[in-house]
Amino acid sequence: LIRLVESGGGSVESGGSLRLSCVGSEVEFSIYGVAWFRQVPGKEREGLAAIDNSGDTTYAASIQGRFTLSRINRESALYLQMNDLKPDDTGMYYCAARRYGRARLDADNYPTWGRGTQVTVSS
Repeated sequence: LIRLVESGGGSVESGGSLRLSCVGSEVEFSIYGVAWFRQVPGKEREGLAAIDNSGDTTYAASIQGRFTLSRINRESALYLQMNDLKPDDTGMYYCAARRYGRARLDADNYPTWGRGTQVTVSS
């Protein structure tokens, strides 16, 4: 079973940028559909961006044009470049994976999750 480790979170001011990383434990990372989710206390996890094993991507409307998803399979890594951050982007960011998964933004689709990395955006 693949394990996922997120990093790159932190505290930034509104308008700033962060790059989140998610590293998988398996060499066969390329066969996984992977995604980023965000959760704030009291709310359900929100799907932000997903990519399947053919490179097809899906983005949530809330981050379209500001966040960019990429994967480097030889590094078993998934990245989320976040620009023009807003206070509403504050939350815990999680990486999720599913073998041969499609680029979907529903949390129930993913059986494997990392522990998350916190992003805080101040106004």
